[in-house]
Amino acid sequence: MSGEGAHGHAHDDPSNEECADFLERIVRLIDNELEEGDCAIVRAHIDTCSPCLERYDLQRTVKALVARSCSEKAPADLRERVRVQIAAVQVQITEG
Repeated sequence: MSGEGAHGHAHDDPSNEECADFLERIVRLIDNELEEGDCAIVRAHIDTCSPCLERYDLQRTVKALVARSCSEKAPADLRERVRVQIAAVQVQITEG
C-alpha cells in the first residue's frame, strides 16, 4: 500500500499541508458549524485519511468528555456565594 489517498498525497504524514487545513474544518464539522457541501468534503477526506480520522475521533471524544463534565451542577451554597460575589463586583463597578 502506498499510503496515498484519492487526492494523490501521502496521508501517513499528519503534518501534510492539506490535512492541516482540514483540522479546523473537522472541529467545525463536529460542532455542526459547516454547510452541507463542506460536510461532504470533510467526510470524504476523513474517509481517505487515517491521521485525520484519528483526529476526528479524538476531537469527538474530548468534546463528549467535556460536555459530560460540564453537566454537573454546583452545590447550592457555592452557587449562592458566587452570586453574592458577582453582585458585590457589580456594585463596585457602578460605584467606582
